Amino acid sequence: MASDQQLTIPPGRDLPRHIAIIMDGNNRWAKARKLPGLAGHKAGVDSVRAVIECCVEQGVEALTLFAFSSENWKRPALEVKGLMQLFMHALEREVRKLARHNIRLRVIGDLSRFSPALQARIREAEASTAANTGLALNIAANYGGRWDIVQAAQALARRCADGDLDPADIDETLFNEQVSLADLPPPDLCIRTGGEQRISNFLIWQCAYTEFYFDDSFWPDFGKPEMLAAIQSFLTRERRFGRTSEQVEADKTC
Repeated sequence: MASDQQLTIPPGRDLPRHIAIIMDGNNRWAKARKLPGLAGHKAGVDSVRAVIECCVEQGVEALTLFAFSSENWKRPALEVKGLMQLFMHALEREVRKLARHNIRLRVIGDLSRFSPALQARIREAEASTAANTGLALNIAANYGGRWDIVQAAQALARRCADGDLDPADIDETLFNEQVSLADLPPPDLCIRTGGEQRISNFLIWQCAYTEFYFDDSFWPDFGKPEMLAAIQSFLTRERRFGRTSEQVEADKTC
């Protein structure tokens, strides 16, 4: 996996350790071509491969892709059925490739609504890549940021009810341990394609200090050049985390 495009990394800047992507625009891509909506989702698989390759090449530690939100069940039943079949097919076909490239797969979200066969396939895919030490690839499926916060609150409430935890001891660190992806650094960069500029209930807790990048490309048209442009934009940002610019600069010289 060798890239013919290079990033210009300014002094004192670091590559994003964790990138999250809201993959938007598949349906509109298909509509513009007078194709059924599922054709856009199928075309988007190539973009998934491209961004995974780009992350591996650039040394990104984690990539989280928003594949299916908890609100997407409201879409036409035929489209939802096709998406489930596409998800199953992708797991069957792509997992061996992930294993060959030392990529660890994890699916986050409320998986209980998926068919038993799909749940089993997800567990098999995760188990077969669990020992890999390269890119942590996370697929958010039937995921919602509000669901994530609620399930974390429920977990802590159960501990309180059992007498194992004093509510007064709950702080941000303890709460963070209960949300999805707690073992990974929070996303440094969140990319959304398709021209929309909203978070759409994605990683609400985790993205408190994330840099956002919006691209007008529909997801099937988003490839390595667009991915590198997003990372390059990130490298121009000054991340202050509540500090002043002078404090940030002073830290660089320490």
